[in-house]
Amino acid sequence: MIKRVWKWFWRPAPIAWGAIFIMGGFAGIFFLGGSIGLVKYTSTESFCISCHEMETTVFQEYKKSAHYNNASGVRATCTDCHVPRAWGPKLVKKIRASNDVYHTILGTINTPEKFEAKRFELATRVWDTMIKTDSRECRECHVQDAMDFTKQGRRASKKMQESFEIGDKTCIECHQGLVHKLPKDPNADD
Repeated sequence: MIKRVWKWFWRPAPIAWGAIFIMGGFAGIFFLGGSIGLVKYTSTESFCISCHEMETTVFQEYKKSAHYNNASGVRATCTDCHVPRAWGPKLVKKIRASNDVYHTILGTINTPEKFEAKRFELATRVWDTMIKTDSRECRECHVQDAMDFTKQGRRASKKMQESFEIGDKTCIECHQGLVHKLPKDPNADD
């Protein structure tokens, strides 16, 4: 059966079929390479801040944080915190991030004022994702076993150790506003 199908497949115009396979193979390689290149390019800090609203707001806040400038000289970039390293979760994140691009094009968040009006919604979305993933991106750099609690403040050291013992919280639940300013909750009483 397989032999008959193989003969039929190549009988009409073997050169044409071969050419189609070869061209399809090259097209597949080109598409795959282009996709990987696009994902890699969109995972750079320069791409992240290419939108005016990111460069003038959250990027300026980040530059004042310990993730940007610290005694050890280790710098976490935008993608270290906001883009998963594993390929599957990275693609999911990229698909979800296309919504931000869409709103940039629409002009929903294209000025500092409009961005501030949406900041709580945007931050909440990031926090919810980080809670669902148990702060996966934080844990890529911050390793519990490597923490020296004696170098932390007394209160911070106590809270961190309690949190690790109980295991009921993830990083972002206590560390909101660490890099970017906390947004005002529009539903909260002042």
